[in-house]
Amino acid sequence: MQLLPISVTLGRREGGLLSRFKPFRDIFEEQTVSDALTLKAYDLWKTYGDEAVVQGISFSLAPGEIVGLLGPNGAGKTTTVGMLFGTVIPTKGFVQFGPWQLPGQGQLARAQMGIVTQEDNLDPDFTVFKNLTHFAHHYRITGAAARQRAGELLALVNLEHRAEAQVDELSGGMKRKLVLARALLNQPKIVFLDEPTTGLDPDARQDFWRLVQDLKASGCGILLTTHYMDEAQRLCDRLLLLQQGKVIDEGTPTDLVARVIGREVAEIEGVEAQILQDLAAHYETWYRAFGSGHLISLPDREPEVVWNAIAAHHPSRLLRRPANLEDVFLRLTGSVLE
Repeated sequence: MQLLPISVTLGRREGGLLSRFKPFRDIFEEQTVSDALTLKAYDLWKTYGDEAVVQGISFSLAPGEIVGLLGPNGAGKTTTVGMLFGTVIPTKGFVQFGPWQLPGQGQLARAQMGIVTQEDNLDPDFTVFKNLTHFAHHYRITGAAARQRAGELLALVNLEHRAEAQVDELSGGMKRKLVLARALLNQPKIVFLDEPTTGLDPDARQDFWRLVQDLKASGCGILLTTHYMDEAQRLCDRLLLLQQGKVIDEGTPTDLVARVIGREVAEIEGVEAQILQDLAAHYETWYRAFGSGHLISLPDREPEVVWNAIAAHHPSRLLRRPANLEDVFLRLTGSVLE
């Protein structure tokens, strides 16, 4: 595979984390529509002994799209990423990525892929800059080309000022940015982000989200695994909701909320469960235990009728709010994401 050189011109761009540099789309400007590669998973299964960790997952990921795998720890998200990336052999099913099929052609496919794993797995003996130039050798990028590529990517993730720092001197957010820069060394068409912001503070998460959105704008396809509802809502074009290795529902974040829950819900404390169950049955709506109380969906038509019926029982706490993805997961699984 021929790796095309990256060309970045220093300049000004108004707003955003990358305001002093060209956006990702310019770094990937050599890519054309004919280069676009769609990832397709067909009936992926993975079993270990008698335990089925992933059960029949099928979906596609197009260039310039972010697809999210949303589920709790142990739902099979990381195993699914491993099968898509070609480092975990499926028990059944296969992955098609452009002209390549996995398993079987994983090395060729991975030349067009990048991955950010849950662990930073950076080399603590190397500087920030050296981590990139050393890893570039895996893609046969050496010498001046490796140094140029490393410098450009550090600028893009706003780490050029820490180029000579040791890895242990970086904050958690900086390490995540460095791992993302490393994943982009080969100009991948698809990037896998496996729980990329776990453990980061809110500001660092926001910074990382902006980088992901710039990467999407460049035309790169992104597969994101997360258990953060706000992250899924903010970044993903489509979601697959996973529980115990199965896809229990899928759609856009907006569609899932509207279809499964509706526009609004009420959080209630101090009203007996049987009363709420009867109200839900009478008005053909839905309720679940939630925290120290209950959650009930308000029908899109005449929500005030149900709201007033609840209020008539004088709850100790009553909150009306827009429905969200956490409500979707609660209704489908009976539990909330931790």
